Amino acid sequence: MGRFLSTFQGRLDSKGRVSLPAAFRAVLEADGHPGVFLHPALEQPAIEAGGNRLLAEIDGLIGRFPPYSEARDLMATALLGQAEIAKLDPEGRLTLPERLKAHAGISQSLVFVGLGEKFRIWAPEKFTAHLEEATSNLRAVRAGLSRSG
Repeated sequence: MGRFLSTFQGRLDSKGRVSLPAAFRAVLEADGHPGVFLHPALEQPAIEAGGNRLLAEIDGLIGRFPPYSEARDLMATALLGQAEIAKLDPEGRLTLPERLKAHAGISQSLVFVGLGEKFRIWAPEKFTAHLEEATSNLRAVRAGLSRSG
């Protein structure tokens, strides 16, 4: 099964559509998902996206909580209740819902970032800041590993 890999730039057209990278479309097609599952990322100002594998990951996460528990309800509300399924048009474009664009701070330009089983859609400046922080944190983790190893 393919993975969402790499980083791609995109731009909303005058109708608010964006072309999904061909490599990402191929992964979704192989996954058998009829569109793109979208929800606000819980801990970042980004849109989390994917297909059946992302939905299975979310189902597994929610399933860790007892049925009818408050924690399960909160998780389902955050991940499923805020979700959308965007359909791709024949040219491979999708329309991002306004509330998800607002969550991510996307106005015109955006960045698709592959994360293996899923991908995120970011405003470019927010992704740049996130990447700098992630790189810095990764350096600290690697330094700690080399000292303990």
